[in-house]
Amino acid sequence: MQLLQPDTKTVPNGLLEDAGIEYSHGPADGRQVRLVLMAPPAARVAADFQDIQCKPSWHEELMGRMQQFRGSVYLQDGAIGRSQLSRDGRHRVAIDPHSWHLLALDGTGNICGCVRYYSHESGTRFQELWVRHSALATSKTWGGAFRRAVEAELQQARRRNVSYVEVGGWAISSERRCTTEAARTALATYSLARVLGGCIGITTATVRHSSSSLLRRIGGSSLRTDAGELPPYYDPQYTCEMEVLRFDSESPAAKYYSLVDRLRSDILNVPVVCRSNPRSPWPYHSYPNRRPPVAQFSPGLYAAQRA
Repeated sequence: MQLLQPDTKTVPNGLLEDAGIEYSHGPADGRQVRLVLMAPPAARVAADFQDIQCKPSWHEELMGRMQQFRGSVYLQDGAIGRSQLSRDGRHRVAIDPHSWHLLALDGTGNICGCVRYYSHESGTRFQELWVRHSALATSKTWGGAFRRAVEAELQQARRRNVSYVEVGGWAISSERRCTTEAARTALATYSLARVLGGCIGITTATVRHSSSSLLRRIGGSSLRTDAGELPPYYDPQYTCEMEVLRFDSESPAAKYYSLVDRLRSDILNVPVVCRSNPRSPWPYHSYPNRRPPVAQFSPGLYAAQRA
């Protein structure tokens, strides 16, 4: 099965058609898993993206369906209770509207996987991170060590002049777990990071379904302190054992390095659904240490850069 290959035909009676998302490259194949990117408001969107669609209502529709999918997966796993969902079944998180979301769609156009990519400028402080709310951060035993480890990662991001990213909201349909599809969707996060200028990142992952093991195999690793690696911990919010892992967009596992490069090319051709016009587009995805100057979005400049 070819995975994450962009498809260009609107899928009938499915999510893509309902959301008005159109593909413009390549033949349709119901066996493929397709990607769609949702951009946060006023996002810096690289001019290399070939299919940027500014459709606020469709962005809202996709957000709702993604949150419903994530909620159904978490509820089925016993990670959350019904009281943690909205009346229409959404698992809402405050940072969702401010994040990139990578959605995997099956052959019928329904969501079968999702991941959230919450990007921060390199000057961000620990107290501004979402991970500050995690059970490990508030632990009397490990909280201090966790904060010092994250602050060291933030310093590294500043030295390299790249973003610091919190990846989360992982969900994949039960029939697709422990498959190459799950691994490639996770690897596509590395590819997205490269397109967006590179990053150092952090994620919390459940030990359940070997999710954290999968992320380790593709390049994730434990945060380290002077006392050694931070251990797994129990998260009462999701009632399961979790691990906090760090990753570097330039350092996936060696065996997947070429695949990350190939997936980057695929990602540049998937639909990027925006709520508003992107700002400060730049063609620097191949140069993670080169950051563009901050400027207001100019339609003329944007068209010129894409020409």
